[in-house]
Amino acid sequence: MTEGAERREPLRFNVDNPTTVVVERVVTAAGSRVRKELRRPGTAAPAVAHWSASTDPRRWNYWHREAEVYGDAGVRASLAGTGLSLPAAEVVEHAAGTTLWLEDVPGRLGTEFALEDHVAVAAGLGRWQAAGPVDAPWASRRFLREYSLSRPGDVAVLDDDAAWAHPLVRDTWPAGLRDGWRRLVAHREDLLGVVEALPRTLCHLDAWVSNVIRRPDGDAVLLDWTFAGDGAVGEDLGNYLPDAVLDLFWPAARLPELEAACSAAHLAGLRAAGWGGTDREARLGTVASCVKYAWLLPLLLQRAGDARHHAYHRDADAQRLYRERGLVFAHLVGWCDEALDLAG
Repeated sequence: MTEGAERREPLRFNVDNPTTVVVERVVTAAGSRVRKELRRPGTAAPAVAHWSASTDPRRWNYWHREAEVYGDAGVRASLAGTGLSLPAAEVVEHAAGTTLWLEDVPGRLGTEFALEDHVAVAAGLGRWQAAGPVDAPWASRRFLREYSLSRPGDVAVLDDDAAWAHPLVRDTWPAGLRDGWRRLVAHREDLLGVVEALPRTLCHLDAWVSNVIRRPDGDAVLLDWTFAGDGAVGEDLGNYLPDAVLDLFWPAARLPELEAACSAAHLAGLRAAGWGGTDREARLGTVASCVKYAWLLPLLLQRAGDARHHAYHRDADAQRLYRERGLVFAHLVGWCDEALDLAG
């Protein structure tokens, strides 16, 4: 590549969220970096209602949060020695928003992780979050409640016999799922209350395989801190595990194996870092987080007849998508029942 020339490679991101308008790898003769463009509300194209951006630092979709996290020396220090880290970042402010110039992190993408890589992330989350809450001015509050209650998906469709009779649903989803999901929805407020009453910590709140890269030295770099803020111990793991399967990056048949290995590693990480809570509290933070997905099964019921289906903004085979997600939904019903039992 000649001096001064550059090549730009688009990278996948959530195009529905107007806080981000570009994510791309910029390659020059000197090396490569990732350019991410954040846009303040009102300067980008309008979003669908459930992805509205905010100028309030306490709201879950605060547009400038990621830039503030990367510039927060306390967050970087809190990750030291945990097995997790942030990418190197340069933050450039301008009239339309903010440009993040991020390290193009070398290593294995989370979408390609083996079990041992997922275990390393879970252990790192435990070691990091043992320290407890951080009252940073950019930190979100009540993420789980505000995010989950703002999603599309009409729960009334759970009572629609025709929706459940669609071949894509009828032939791929486990028996008993309908009654199980009704139970989860009926206890939505109970589950939110359980999570909100648990010991607090600083959470990433979008921890999943597309937001992590494991360096050759073993450290896992967490990306996309748009939602970060107050959460329950165990809440990040409760997002990390099902999301890996929901977007087809890990087989549903191996979700119990993934959960067992990662839950043990997460608890060991908490204990190693001196966390004084109980095993029950850590487990509750994970399983009660199933409430985040209360809207998703109804949305899939509504969309079963669509001509095309997608997993993380890419076309997906409908049979595979519904089969894998059906198994995850059944697993989340199990989490719901376990959480209600543990909460007494």
